[in-house]
Amino acid sequence: MLKASIGKRSKKMKNTIERGAVRKFAEAIGDPAPIYLDEKAGADSKFGRNIAPPTFPVTFDAGTIPELKLPAKGLIHGEQIYHYTRPLFVGEDVYCWMEVKDYYEKSGGFGEMGFLVMTKYGEDAEGELLFTEERIVIINEAARKEMPV
Repeated sequence: MLKASIGKRSKKMKNTIERGAVRKFAEAIGDPAPIYLDEKAGADSKFGRNIAPPTFPVTFDAGTIPELKLPAKGLIHGEQIYHYTRPLFVGEDVYCWMEVKDYYEKSGGFGEMGFLVMTKYGEDAEGELLFTEERIVIINEAARKEMPV
């Protein structure tokens, strides 16, 4: 069904890690760690500045993959794993894009389901990889039936 999407990518999108956005995100996840919020704590840390929480890249725009046509309903968040080369710093720009890595189907107690494996990449302004976010999106049977073949 979505096998033709494997290898397709979005264009890179610029994201700026803004202090206010980090504050709101940290509050929303219930993690008021000073390294995220307090400028003095950030300056005194081994990084010399504030960092963003590890799951903050979920807020980043990674563009769209035009060939990837997903239903508006029937998507289930399956899994999400982050790998970092270093923390993300408040105030820096991060350039993100997505790539479809795999698609497979399984039959189970809830019917036929599709599993879309995607990776989000984030680089700094010099093109150095900062993180990858691997995610699995599960497409339920009802949504799969509505999708073009």
